[in-house]
Amino acid sequence: MKKALLAALVLSAQSLFAQTNKPANLIQYVNPFIGTGAVDKNSLSGSNFPGPTTPFAFVQLSPDTRDAPDDPASGYDYNDKTIVGFSHTHLSGTGVADLFDVLLMPTTGKIKLDPGKDSVKGSGYRSAFSHKQESAKPGYYQVMLQDYGINAELTSTSHVGVHRYTFPKSDSAHIIIDLNHSLDKKRNYWECRIIGAEIRVVNNTTIEGYRILTGWAKLRKVYFHAEFSKPFTSTVLANGGRRIENMPVINGTSIRAALNFNTTANEQVLVKVALSPVSVENARKNMQAELSDWNFDKVSQQSAAQWETELEKIKIDGTLQQKQIFYTGLYHAFTQPNNVADVNGDYQASDLTVGNAPDKAHYSTFSLWDTYRAAHPLYTFIQPEKTAAFINSMIRQYDTYGYLPIWQLWGDENYCMIGNHAIPVITDAILKGIPGIDAEKAYQAVKGSSTTDHPGSPFTAWEKYGYIPEDVESQSVSITVEQAYDDWCVAQLAKKLGKTDDYEHFMKRSAFYKNLYNPKTGFFQARNKDGKWVTPFNPLDYGGNGGSPYTEANAWQYSWYVPQNVPDLVNLMGGNQKFTAKLDTFFTLANKPGDVNGNASGFIGQYAHGNEPSHHIAYLYDYAGQPWKTQFYVAKVLNELYNNSSSGYQGNEDCGQMSSWYTFSSMGFYPVNPANGVYAIGSPILKSAAMQLSNGKTFSVSVKNASPANCYIQSVKLNGVAYNKAYITQQDIMNGGTLDFVMGAKPNKSWGTKAGDVPLAWGYNK
Repeated sequence: MKKALLAALVLSAQSLFAQTNKPANLIQYVNPFIGTGAVDKNSLSGSNFPGPTTPFAFVQLSPDTRDAPDDPASGYDYNDKTIVGFSHTHLSGTGVADLFDVLLMPTTGKIKLDPGKDSVKGSGYRSAFSHKQESAKPGYYQVMLQDYGINAELTSTSHVGVHRYTFPKSDSAHIIIDLNHSLDKKRNYWECRIIGAEIRVVNNTTIEGYRILTGWAKLRKVYFHAEFSKPFTSTVLANGGRRIENMPVINGTSIRAALNFNTTANEQVLVKVALSPVSVENARKNMQAELSDWNFDKVSQQSAAQWETELEKIKIDGTLQQKQIFYTGLYHAFTQPNNVADVNGDYQASDLTVGNAPDKAHYSTFSLWDTYRAAHPLYTFIQPEKTAAFINSMIRQYDTYGYLPIWQLWGDENYCMIGNHAIPVITDAILKGIPGIDAEKAYQAVKGSSTTDHPGSPFTAWEKYGYIPEDVESQSVSITVEQAYDDWCVAQLAKKLGKTDDYEHFMKRSAFYKNLYNPKTGFFQARNKDGKWVTPFNPLDYGGNGGSPYTEANAWQYSWYVPQNVPDLVNLMGGNQKFTAKLDTFFTLANKPGDVNGNASGFIGQYAHGNEPSHHIAYLYDYAGQPWKTQFYVAKVLNELYNNSSSGYQGNEDCGQMSSWYTFSSMGFYPVNPANGVYAIGSPILKSAAMQLSNGKTFSVSVKNASPANCYIQSVKLNGVAYNKAYITQQDIMNGGTLDFVMGAKPNKSWGTKAGDVPLAWGYNK
């Protein structure tokens, strides 16, 4: 029976795939399993999830392979052998876990309301599965639950998850609903605890409920409304070990339910689950607005069509692997930020009140320490309307909280990571002329977030000492150099708005990085309040997220973070020759045992592509007259540190940043300074790329002799005219046209070598 069922399901899936994947479609290149699991225990992947979602959506429905997810943060590890169920909210590519709300699991046999252990087949209600009987594509996920002979299929709208379970013949079929499933409650940081929950049986086809819990987001409220295509015959509700049969409601902190059915062979039972962060009533409204019928295939096809529309904003030609990496990367970049507003505009605000967005859009999941570097600059080109909505959502946090987001989840500030990197995102968008943003109000938020002391940002000490002392705030070197960059962004926005005094004040602060540069060692080092250097000092020693002057990096990796004024950094290090010599050492100096930690991976010497502080460094040779070395190392990263397997990323994908680095770099340019509208040229690896711009124009890249061996630029033309600059500007791109590269196997040391001698051309202010 199982073989016949599987054959029928494979044919059904192939039919659906054929309908939604015509030869010209780009979604055929998206592989949601990229970044879902490392190849071994000593490597990293991306911490991505394979389940369906729509672009920038609230519901992200996916299988969880762990009872108490923590690492990977997505809840799904490609190397695991069992699935515990399907929850409706997930994080994509983050380093910390949370969400996993409203888990469903279909079963047969004896009712089991304990998920069981990870490694024991058949323990509790979890089930074994095989990747041979699992598939995923945009808008669709499928897996055979081997312990029960149940085929599970998933799709979703923005606020509604849709399940289609194909059961065998059974008089003891069940659908488990688990409101206790969450991230690891034994975790000793950002502790998770269920404060309260409820499951209410409305009738024999409808249940509703909620849960309130703590976690990485300090307080979340999750409400749901679920409808079933087939009436259930009875129920078992449980609070911990206490079970109640056929009762209408249960409350508690560890609650689950089993909804019981009699099924015929190959009978399909569908479930629709709508979520809201505000109320059960809003969850009902979300379902009514988005999904009034039971047409699973239609929903899946509509989701696929939405993804196709988004992916068509950049059309490329390259190898099959390059297309898969590129379009899966765009898919990951458009998975968040998430619209946490209900269809009526209600959302949970950062002060835990209920706000209302007039445009029905309020975005959260802002992993800004990561995404300000490349993901948000990418959005300004191909997601301008979303960019404005992101920024307006950030400003709402300023209205209720007093400063802009640092790392915001579910509308709640969790203070993870350092810096105030909503500032470069806002500055970049306004300088680029993105419509729909109130520039004066945005500036108030930017300035207020740069002058009001808050966790991780002691601006009183910043103003007093001209740096962050390590005995005032840990991670002081990283905070100093990153805050100096944020201040440069404040200054640029002040200048645009004619606020001269503010411009001069923040430009002065933007040079505070110099106060931590030790010319004797050639590194940015920590100092205490008394001005003395913190000793002992070893530039190979790593920091994490506290207890060290460096954040998820070492002194080598933070040597290069002055994107607002690279020419001055070159001068600090003694000029172009010494600067490039130190870069040479950086890319060749090997690690020793004990020198690395879990936040770093993808090494080329001390360069660690698996974490964001390194992402711009390969491009710095451009600024010092040796662009062929930028070309070599960028190509090396593109060709060696990305792949199309479950272990496709060298570290956490980080909400689109790792993918956006690839998107920009594979086309041949990258925003070293994410807010000055200048893009350093690297080494394009695609045959061609065409980006559909917000002004209706197209910017195209064509590459002759593209191959891993031909990593060096021989010549470039912009719109048919010879081009000898190692950068391209925002205006060049927005004007449309074509950038033509000719590549070769040997460096052309005469191309682009004078670009670094003209600082103003790179967007720097004297």
